[in-house]
Amino acid sequence: MMPIGMEEYAWVLDYLPTGKVTDRYKQPIAQVVGESYFTLLEVVVRPNVSLTLEQRIYVGKGERPEITKIRGRISYQDLTSTAKSQLHPVLIKIVEKREQDFVRFFNECGPVNIRLHQLELLPGIGKRHMEDILEERKKSPFKSFADIRERIPLLPNPVLIIANRVEEEIKGETKYYLFVKPPYVPDVHGAHRFKEKR
Repeated sequence: MMPIGMEEYAWVLDYLPTGKVTDRYKQPIAQVVGESYFTLLEVVVRPNVSLTLEQRIYVGKGERPEITKIRGRISYQDLTSTAKSQLHPVLIKIVEKREQDFVRFFNECGPVNIRLHQLELLPGIGKRHMEDILEERKKSPFKSFADIRERIPLLPNPVLIIANRVEEEIKGETKYYLFVKPPYVPDVHGAHRFKEKR
């Protein structure tokens, strides 16, 4: 599983120049998804800046050209309808940009437990595909998504496999988290807490 840390860059899913209707103080905000850990964030945009959908912005420590601050982490349910519709195409772009990270996952991932392998958590990969991938990577590590597709001919598009898995994890529709910080859920007192990584 990938290490968890702070986001450096994020991609814009929605830009709200006057904020949300429910906001008490009106200010320009954006809903974004992190590039490294796929964290959903709401950020405050600088007054003189206008963002576009799918724009890559800096959200790390230090001077941020497009935003003044990070409002906080949000859940999939907090996303606007526009942000939800933009999520999948943005995830595809991020996966393509981070190709070597995910090729490394195909080369190095291991079992979750004695009955389940991490590869089997990916949509479209069953026992047969898993065995083919494990056999091929013993011969030599995969070099690219194209190399994976060439050596495992019946495998669905690896970019879509990863993007679909990431979207499942962002939505909280899984027990195991490979690529995403586990989503937070309300506790019995109405406060938010994060699901523990299992």
